Amino acid sequence: MRVLVACEFSGVVRGAFAKQGHEAYSCDILPARYNANGKHLQCDVRTVLDHLNSTWDLMIAHPPCTHLAVSGARWFKDKQKEQAEALAFVQELMDAPIPKICIENPVSIISTRIRKPDQYIQPWQFGHGETKKTGLWLKGLPLLEPTNIVEGRENRIHRMSPSKDRGKLRSITYTGLAKAMAEQWG
Repeated sequence: MRVLVACEFSGVVRGAFAKQGHEAYSCDILPARYNANGKHLQCDVRTVLDHLNSTWDLMIAHPPCTHLAVSGARWFKDKQKEQAEALAFVQELMDAPIPKICIENPVSIISTRIRKPDQYIQPWQFGHGETKKTGLWLKGLPLLEPTNIVEGRENRIHRMSPSKDRGKLRSITYTGLAKAMAEQWG
């Protein structure tokens, strides 16, 4: 299966699908965090969709949540234009002519402006003792089943100290979640 992981620089989800034997590519405007052996496309994912959209079987997209997540609601009034552009980008991803699509985002205005997610998941359902309520908007895919429910409910991501890399670090997908996606959707 050909898998496109949109808006991913870390390679965590791409790597999980590659381990399952799939032809998986990540795509992000940022360079790959690690050597991707030619499986990372550094560009706007819309460029890939415009030119190669009929070749993908599955897309898992992690659109930037900067202007979408409700954790930043206090700044929404000052971000009207950015928010509209972010929602339009999410809608483009949802409308891509790919048979199977997952859009992943924390609790956000996607729920009220486009549609509610098909499910919410937590890292602690996939082997990580942390909380980070995340919505999954699905097309052609079943709900993701928990694989390893663990004790502990640390809110590490929310409490992460400010730094120049904070946004990038907060966006990295948990390995247990990536593995579950690859095993259940691959």
